Amino acid sequence: MVNIADAMQRLDEWRWELPPGSLAGQRAPARLFADARLFKQIRLDETLQQLGNVATLPGLVGASLAMPDAHQGYGFPIGGVAAFDAERGVVSPGGIGFDINCGVRLIASPMSGDELKPRLRETLEDLFRRIPAGVGRGGAMKLNAGEYRRVLKDGARWAVQAGFGSDSDLDHIEVGGRMADADPDQVSERARQRGADQLGSRGGGNHFVEIQLVESIFDEEAAAAFGLRAQQVVISLHTGSRGLGHQVCSDHIRVMDQAMRRWDINVPDRQLVCVPIASPEGRSYLGAMAAAANFAFANRQILTAAVRETFRRLHGTEPLPLIYDVAHNIAQFEEHGGRRVLVHRKGATRAFPAGRGELSGIYRRVGQPVLIPGSMGSASWVLAGGGAAIAESFASCCHGAGRRMSRTQSQKETRAQDVIQELEARGILIRAASRKGITEEKPNAYKDVDAVVEVVHQAGLARKVARLVPLAVVKG
Repeated sequence: MVNIADAMQRLDEWRWELPPGSLAGQRAPARLFADARLFKQIRLDETLQQLGNVATLPGLVGASLAMPDAHQGYGFPIGGVAAFDAERGVVSPGGIGFDINCGVRLIASPMSGDELKPRLRETLEDLFRRIPAGVGRGGAMKLNAGEYRRVLKDGARWAVQAGFGSDSDLDHIEVGGRMADADPDQVSERARQRGADQLGSRGGGNHFVEIQLVESIFDEEAAAAFGLRAQQVVISLHTGSRGLGHQVCSDHIRVMDQAMRRWDINVPDRQLVCVPIASPEGRSYLGAMAAAANFAFANRQILTAAVRETFRRLHGTEPLPLIYDVAHNIAQFEEHGGRRVLVHRKGATRAFPAGRGELSGIYRRVGQPVLIPGSMGSASWVLAGGGAAIAESFASCCHGAGRRMSRTQSQKETRAQDVIQELEARGILIRAASRKGITEEKPNAYKDVDAVVEVVHQAGLARKVARLVPLAVVKG
């Protein structure tokens, strides 16, 4: 049996590769972006095996890829990227994930850290009350069947039309906050029920609302274009499609598991269940996946309205401008190298460089914002899409720090009170719906986000724009 870690060849300081043929049926290279220290952490779980397994799938274009924040997931590694030929390739729910369009949104404020500090705790408490949190907790919205369908069809556009923001917000959201191929009819009744009372909620796990300070600027032009300046207060949201997206994934995995035999597809791991993109099962999943993604876009738009209301009420601010909203856990049809491909990004971020036609306004000039949250208590980053991303990663980048410790291990090793005291000793306030949410997400459960960002910066996938540090965090 091949030891995958030992078979990985180091290409340079930032890249590793498993050559084609290293595994049975491996059709293409399997490439990892990482430095030596991150590689040692990544090799400890099944990430590299999963990376190699993806390289066996039919219709793969280029290499199977993993970002420096990669860790073991369902079928594909989290932090995995794979592009499949739109005509001859496959779609795999494991390459998107269960929390469809789990993503990050960054909101600017006109305030400095010194201006906010006297009312920081009050602001934190208001956000905690205003934004429902935790697994199974209901959201702010109760919709009739027609409104629910519009959410699934129109995403953030529905939310803006319902009064949760303005049309200008849509220019600052990936794909305008709406996946055009969404088909609500492919979303099961069970999935709809699971999401019915969760629109306008944050959820548990690694989802959060965080008040942050722009500590350092690395690219003055891009920072100014994005609306960032040193010592500015910003607010970051991280959430997705909640129970609806999870059920969509579960439903279509079951369907595809049965359909693979009909399409004569064999995979080395049943979690890699997949079907041809053009098949009825593939089209059905993609329509449902896009609908779940739209639910997530609408969800983050509603939460943005709640953040704006907190700052208006407590600080007298005008509506806070949106910097950008990026999707993780999504698949999109894109043109790369003159070829139409379906890019699976699982725990990965789209990172289009300047000049890319899909980008609007200022982003076409300086590149797409790439938002990289750290672990609770560590720095976060704003990057801009880099030129090498097109050629090397289908315009993709990392999405966060990436776990290095399981949630179970984190709970066993840590008391919530110890984490709270550690953070408050560093001047970081925390409010959480449960102690479990604190222990699972403690800072050292994650990789070093600065090291992760350094890899993608040096590899040319994205360039550093600004480093953000936390002031206060609301967890699930």
